[in-house]
Amino acid sequence: MFKVMLRDNLSPVAREILEATGKIEVVVDNDKQTSDPDVLAGLIGNYDAVAVRSGTRLTRAVIDRAARLKAIGRAGIGVDNIDVKAASRKGVVVMNAPGGNTVTTAEHALSMMMALARNIPQATASMRAGKWEKKKLTGTEITGKTLGVVGLGQIGRIVAERARGLQMHVLAADPFISPDAAKALGVELCALDDLLARADFVTLHVPRLKETIGMFNAQTLARMKPGARLINCSRGDVVNLDDLHQALEKGHLAGAALDVFPQEPPDISLPVLQHPNVILTPHLGAATSEAQDKVASMVAHQIAAYLISGTITNALNFPSVSREVMEEIRPHISLAEKMGALMGQLSDKVYDLVISYTGEVARLDTQPLTHAVLKGYLGAFTDTPVNYVSAPALAAEKGIKVKETVRREVKDDFAGVIQIKLVDHDQGPDEIWGAIFGKIHPRIVRLGRIYMDALPQGHMLVIQNIDKPGVIGNVGTTLGHHRINIGRFQLGRLHGKALCMVNIDTAADESVIEDLQQLPNILSVRQVNMGEA
Repeated sequence: MFKVMLRDNLSPVAREILEATGKIEVVVDNDKQTSDPDVLAGLIGNYDAVAVRSGTRLTRAVIDRAARLKAIGRAGIGVDNIDVKAASRKGVVVMNAPGGNTVTTAEHALSMMMALARNIPQATASMRAGKWEKKKLTGTEITGKTLGVVGLGQIGRIVAERARGLQMHVLAADPFISPDAAKALGVELCALDDLLARADFVTLHVPRLKETIGMFNAQTLARMKPGARLINCSRGDVVNLDDLHQALEKGHLAGAALDVFPQEPPDISLPVLQHPNVILTPHLGAATSEAQDKVASMVAHQIAAYLISGTITNALNFPSVSREVMEEIRPHISLAEKMGALMGQLSDKVYDLVISYTGEVARLDTQPLTHAVLKGYLGAFTDTPVNYVSAPALAAEKGIKVKETVRREVKDDFAGVIQIKLVDHDQGPDEIWGAIFGKIHPRIVRLGRIYMDALPQGHMLVIQNIDKPGVIGNVGTTLGHHRINIGRFQLGRLHGKALCMVNIDTAADESVIEDLQQLPNILSVRQVNMGEA
């Protein structure tokens, strides 16, 4: 029975979905004391997965204490409160729920824009104070105005679409969007400076990155059109609040609408938050019942699928793989991992890798295969458990550079080949080729420069020898003397040398290896463990 913690007042639909599997015990913990990372660190070790919104901080210290943790689900998009790097190193899948609250957040940004244009919050407060300030609170029309959308991702696109319906001209700045994609949305793509100079309203929809923190500062705000209004429903760190206050005080900007803040909840005494032309909401962008049910449902289904069947969806630190795709690539994943393990066990140290996919295998999603290669390869160099999620992070820590190539042309008459090459390796075989026969049968088809048909399974002896008569007989006699049965014997030859890959039923101890190495014409003997089939 798996155990999952739900936090941050996640919609009850998440619990219903998880418990309906009959394989997951759910604990709902909305205690504010548990939100303290020190307290949470003491509890997290009891859980296989945890689902959170933005309130719970899953720091490295917390994740390092999570001995059982396999998955973190974020009911929403942003993962600022999750140390994804620490999770990756620990082998914990981090999944979010993109699209679950995009419409809600986009609608909130547009609501903020209209409220800002017509001074609706200020008018409400004024009337409740017994005033009738009709002239003072006169606003501006939306129709015919220019909206600048900074960040044309899922939310930004919905904002742009809705704004066009309001008869606004829409500009967009996003370095990752092509002009053709923007044109298809009816949006004019332009440089950020051009957008700032022309837009009457600027709405921000960018992620929290090193490049976007403080993106809107004194210099950026000064380039905005005089009298423009700024809306931020993205991330609080994107806007420097002190610089925004100065731009408002000078009258350069007519107003601002903020739903997010660098620190939440913010210090309401900050001058910018007291400014009469600034309207505020407490991070309500995704806060509708429909959106909360949707993201809770998404993340619950994702956690259940991963814990029960290993299916990964919407992961930030592993390629998302559907059940159907996983079934198709599973034999290749197993082969890739065994190939990596073989090369790791034959190596004297870690090397940079070139991983090539050719023929039919190149038509698959190769990212999980690369993760599998690294998992197998690194397992030979660390006693720390390595899984498909943690492998790339551990490889980076060890300074291993990985280059991937994909070619759909058939190579050497094989329908599909995975090839791993050790860069600058000069002792022993420096590359391995693998293929799947009959859609399910893994084979090593080349080791070094020698072709063969070896089964990567169980304990194996990799023997290099001079190609002279008697070697095979001597090897068989020696193994028989030690009462070790041969399950499969594969031999390849090239230019006076040969390479044997021998599957043996039981592991060989040091005395067996020493006896084999003493045989005539033997160059080297290495034992590797390929695990079960």
